[in-house]
Amino acid sequence: MRSFTIRLLPALVAASLLAACSGGGTGTTSALPNLAPQGGGFTPTGMFTAVGDAPQAIAYLPTVDVFTASGGSVGNRLAPMGHGSTSSGGNLNYGGGPIQAAPKMYVVYWGSAWNGSGDPDGMKAQLNNFLGHVGGTSWNNTVTQYYQTNPSANAGNPANNFGGSYVDTSSSPPKSPSQSQMAAEAVKAAAHFGDYSVGAQYVVAMPHGISPSGFKRSYCAYHSSTTANGSTISWTNLPYLPDAGSGCGANSVSGVLDGVSIVEGHEMAEAETDPHPSSGWTDSSGAEIGDKCAWVNLQETSLNGVNFPTQPLWSNKTSSCVQSY
Repeated sequence: MRSFTIRLLPALVAASLLAACSGGGTGTTSALPNLAPQGGGFTPTGMFTAVGDAPQAIAYLPTVDVFTASGGSVGNRLAPMGHGSTSSGGNLNYGGGPIQAAPKMYVVYWGSAWNGSGDPDGMKAQLNNFLGHVGGTSWNNTVTQYYQTNPSANAGNPANNFGGSYVDTSSSPPKSPSQSQMAAEAVKAAAHFGDYSVGAQYVVAMPHGISPSGFKRSYCAYHSSTTANGSTISWTNLPYLPDAGSGCGANSVSGVLDGVSIVEGHEMAEAETDPHPSSGWTDSSGAEIGDKCAWVNLQETSLNGVNFPTQPLWSNKTSSCVQSY
């Protein structure tokens, strides 16, 4: 296995985490799981980070690149933690890699606990409901302005972009699954659905009580990519968001499950425009389409006739955060 490769700035700076979503404060950033010591944090690029309330000392890293040879991960995108737009990096720039012209979302609910005590708040039904309604909407249409050049195509927004979900009862996640274990579960899901295309997104959803390193303290979710069947597939680490309470969006708009559509919508749009992190669309600071508008102007949005809490997405056309395009 190759060791982690991390580009660091030498200075340590003091910062405070944000107050709850309804509050104000100064944004800080946090760490990719297992890359930072307890109590410290990174300023990464491409992870949807949590909102907290405790001061910390952080190591400031504008970029974090993680590569392993045997763990399956070929890179993560981590986003700045923030209650506010990270728009200082300007518009998104194209890195020359793929986008998802024909995106298809799949969810693997990891472990039999999802069929019982592992879902006390109804996250599974809410996540499936959101993914079943988001395709073809004006909210998700913002991604279609972003493109790839070889072959020429724009990111897609098809109405039928939810490919389905299943509960994987063949194994259960450990209490704190590693990145390589989550990537391996995504590979199992790809085999289950038989889709290894660049447009496939595999959401690895953890049940109540399962906490990958850094969840709640440093982030809400993140997306990455891994190799499967000779292809590179996109996958998302999605822990049980109600476990994080207001730190990951609970009751930020209308109820305890608000974070489900806010956080997964964020990661979904980023995977559509940057499925193989960081080869797609990022700004000069490394932020993606969702990062630049994280926790800003949250609202109830009608998605094919059903309301869900959403955050805006970054539009290069208007150089601003928008809820529709």
